[in-house]
Amino acid sequence: MPNRLASEKSPYLLQHADNPVDWHPWGEAAFDRARREDKPIFVSIGYSTCHWCHVMAHESFEDAAIASQLNRDFVSIKIDREERPDIDRVYMTFVQMTTGAGGWPMSVWLTPDRKPIFGGTYFPPSSRWGRPGFSEVLTEIARAWRDERRRLLESADTISNRLREATGADEAVPDRGVVAGRDAVDAGVKAFAEAFDVRHGGFGGAPKFPRPSELLFLLQASAFTDDRRARAMAVESLSAMARGGVRDHVGGGFHRYSVDGEWRVPHFEKMLYDQAQLVLAYLEAGQATGDPFYATVAEDTLDYVLSDLTDSDGAFFSAEDADSAVPEASTPSSLPASSVHSSREGAFYVWTAAEIDRLFGDERSLVRRRFGIEDAGNALADPQGEFENQNILFLAQTIEDVAVRESRPVDDVMRVLAHARQRLYDARADRPRPHLDDKVITAWNGLMIAACARAARVLVDSPRRTEWRRAAERAASAVRARLWSAADRRLWRRYRDGEAGIDGFCEDYACLAWGVLELFQATGDPTWLTWAREIVDTQTALFFDDRDGGWFSTNGADASVLLRLKEDYDGAEPAASSVTVRNLLTLSHLVGDASLRDRAGRTLERYGAALGRIARVMPMMLANIVFWLSPSAQVVIVGARDEEGTRALERAVAAVYAPTMTQMPVEPGPSQQAIGQVLPWVAAMPAAAGRAAAYVCRDFACQAPVTDPSALAALVADATAPRRILQV
Repeated sequence: MPNRLASEKSPYLLQHADNPVDWHPWGEAAFDRARREDKPIFVSIGYSTCHWCHVMAHESFEDAAIASQLNRDFVSIKIDREERPDIDRVYMTFVQMTTGAGGWPMSVWLTPDRKPIFGGTYFPPSSRWGRPGFSEVLTEIARAWRDERRRLLESADTISNRLREATGADEAVPDRGVVAGRDAVDAGVKAFAEAFDVRHGGFGGAPKFPRPSELLFLLQASAFTDDRRARAMAVESLSAMARGGVRDHVGGGFHRYSVDGEWRVPHFEKMLYDQAQLVLAYLEAGQATGDPFYATVAEDTLDYVLSDLTDSDGAFFSAEDADSAVPEASTPSSLPASSVHSSREGAFYVWTAAEIDRLFGDERSLVRRRFGIEDAGNALADPQGEFENQNILFLAQTIEDVAVRESRPVDDVMRVLAHARQRLYDARADRPRPHLDDKVITAWNGLMIAACARAARVLVDSPRRTEWRRAAERAASAVRARLWSAADRRLWRRYRDGEAGIDGFCEDYACLAWGVLELFQATGDPTWLTWAREIVDTQTALFFDDRDGGWFSTNGADASVLLRLKEDYDGAEPAASSVTVRNLLTLSHLVGDASLRDRAGRTLERYGAALGRIARVMPMMLANIVFWLSPSAQVVIVGARDEEGTRALERAVAAVYAPTMTQMPVEPGPSQQAIGQVLPWVAAMPAAAGRAAAYVCRDFACQAPVTDPSALAALVADATAPRRILQV
């Protein structure tokens, strides 16, 4: 019989609805039962596309004996971390404090009043690999609860107090009250240089994560300081990722991370938030370098999202799984029997040499060279023995090298490889696809809206430009229809299966506002600017700490969450506080409201001049210093959309890497009048005798309009040049 999770909307919870474990969703019913039956609580936190979550589910939660232990001695709760990041962050902080590591699945044991007792991540069913067995852990915690209750409760109280102290909003910062200056940006670049992998790109060793906030900081710092080292670290890392197996060279997009140090062997899940942020990073790298390669990678990633992660109404789905179904005959013989299931990580993406040879016949040598195909497989790392005789595609040789080694013209090689990609795509389409997590998360949709809108603004000559702009508009409209309550101006976190639910978190407001502000800059439609201000106003009312500055992650309404945290870490997703500071500065550059800048400053003051010393923790917040120190610069292009004169001016602006500058297109006539109702300073900017004209402004003081693209590029470069940037 299905358990209590059968009525939930979360794909992750639904994956466990048929477990023999008597799961509860997080809520008072579970807490009441724990108190009534005098049992500790076991909480399992994960998400639907998580490989090790699947492994632990198969090994332990589907096992009748282990389920019996859980049902007898504990009240068990399942949580989707993507739906409830507030709960996840509290207990992840505990696990990291007590074990020095974190990850998913996360396993935490609590008292009935939700204080943590013990925690970890993945546990095998019985002891192996130096990890205690899950069954043994359950036995010991049940014994301690029975025989050493007082000690456990005292420990839980102590741990909870330590958690409050460690996550307190009012930590002493020696120079608090001061906003960091240029020195902090330089210190941040130095910190990344010390960790940079000069051979393979990225920072540190394996595993390597494509953490876009780091790369965006370095690119933006290079524009601010003219530090070529910062730009080189970013573009070399982006180049290495684009060549490596962490990128899907057949279907587009990027996998979650690389388990090795060379970006060759990925953890195969694909997350929407990674695609969105990486599109932004590749677009900025293209502007910073002038190399069209980076824009090509961004376009390819957008193609994947619009093809495979987009709902019928334009909203974006959350993720695709690392695992997918595989015929039993294809299961590597080296896998332990307990790990053999009907699915395997990466099964949708990997290839045997024999498959490549069958597909390409006489052209197989060329394809093998390009993608690094080896008879025995090419996985550099394979800790679970899942990639025996399998090849993970990566760009092993350049097209020019392949042409030389195959003694063929470069154009001929390019033609063959273009057909090869389509043939690989078609062949792969016959395989079972990975599970799609089709819930719509507000924050992640905001990031993807930003990416689509930025692409439409920057890639002026792409034939896909209108498609990206419309994709951003459709997604924003879908979020507004499904997840925004116009009556009280509040957001929901998640939409799935006809239902919106869970109060929006600070990150939902911040990331959606970012996307909508980018959409306004791509379209000039004042509706989006008005909505962005409403989102920011509600976010401020719900989450801003008016006493100490900064932004709480939650609105504090759910008393079941142990702590109300301020999230500062720019991890796989940027922290809400970092995104919010950027939004406030962007808005202040558009509307001239000094209170917006003041609020951003109060957040930056929480970290003082020490921000540069924690650049690896808060790269996007440090990037905000570039925006803080830069004068407000705006460019307004007045002209009919998609006419060549307008495009020429837009092309000139896009060719200059000026990340702190705001931009808006204005169509003469009713559209300009509508913008004038929201931005009066734009109302009286005419086109020049029927020709498109551009206005470059600093602190809302605008120069005479120009119609020549070269003159416009020079004005933009001058307005945003490092030598002109104010320093404090």
